[in-house]
Amino acid sequence: MASLKTGFQRGRGALSNVESRFDGWSREPDDDGLAAVLEAHGELPPRKTIVVLEAAKSIITRNQSPDIPFDQSINVYRGCEHGCSYCFARPTHAYLGLSPGLDFETQLFAKPNAAELLRRELSKKHYVPSVIALGTNTDPYQPIEREHRLTRAILEVLEEFNHPVAITTKSSLVTRDADILARMAAKGLARVYVSIGTLDADIARRLEPRANTPARRMEGVRRLAGQGIPTGVIVAPIIPALTDFDIERVLETAAGAGAGAAGYVMLRLPLEVRDLFVEWLEQHYPGRRRHVMSLIEQIRDGKHNQSEFGQRMRGTGIFAELVGKRFAQACRRFGLNQQRPPLRADLFRVPEPPSAQQSLF
Repeated sequence: MASLKTGFQRGRGALSNVESRFDGWSREPDDDGLAAVLEAHGELPPRKTIVVLEAAKSIITRNQSPDIPFDQSINVYRGCEHGCSYCFARPTHAYLGLSPGLDFETQLFAKPNAAELLRRELSKKHYVPSVIALGTNTDPYQPIEREHRLTRAILEVLEEFNHPVAITTKSSLVTRDADILARMAAKGLARVYVSIGTLDADIARRLEPRANTPARRMEGVRRLAGQGIPTGVIVAPIIPALTDFDIERVLETAAGAGAGAAGYVMLRLPLEVRDLFVEWLEQHYPGRRRHVMSLIEQIRDGKHNQSEFGQRMRGTGIFAELVGKRFAQACRRFGLNQQRPPLRADLFRVPEPPSAQQSLF
């Protein structure tokens, strides 16, 4: 697969704009132009983040995947500024005619009518409530949420309808919405998982260049749990020979911060992500590249990715089994996953529209 090489850019995860599987044309690097820019400025100019507002036609995505614990999800953003080099969602940008590489983390899309669409969907006569997951594809609390506040608007609607929600994020910005989440949690309607793959700040900075540091995320766990919000951690992704050493330390620290639950996901390298991740390894950890990729092949049945349900999240083989055992033992040792009551759907109600008399006031 060809790619347009740009070289390392501070604050970005991908090193190229790899061609998508749908491209009918190829990109060729302008070596002379690149050399001229480097000679004049010493480095590439920073790539700016562009946010496009799009009017979505629907907002709830439904799935029947047997290996994930929800069948409804909402993604108010497409693309993600965190720039995680390993992000399994990168290939979705190809459907927009954009690259899963740098385009994915710099050309973002926001859905300003998301809350309006959600209110309309939940008000339908035949709607059946079940947990809505936020953060299943791109992060609902990525940096642009500070300005656009679309995730908070979604939570306001869900609270209004007494609708259960589960959030996954790698941003401490989620604590901004602790007021809503605490009220919902008191009714059994909310749960938050914070993704922390390692506590090593240097590795995290290279892997997830625009995400919060692991320390800030862990402080987010502490603040959420301290307000009575059921909070867990997801050790993700576990990267063989790079972050797997930190599994127990993440779980112990999270338990000490008040987390009650934990999960993990093995590194996934679907489609264009494989080449992007290999480029990243060659840039940041060239001495580990062969070892990391060899272990990935061991846990992916000789390949670099598995898409089969039940295997894609955990992997197979001796190394994958060892990781699973380590994770389970650490959870028992630190008291995680002992109780995890399901979120409630029986409180759901469609709020009464304001009467004409009330509207006068």
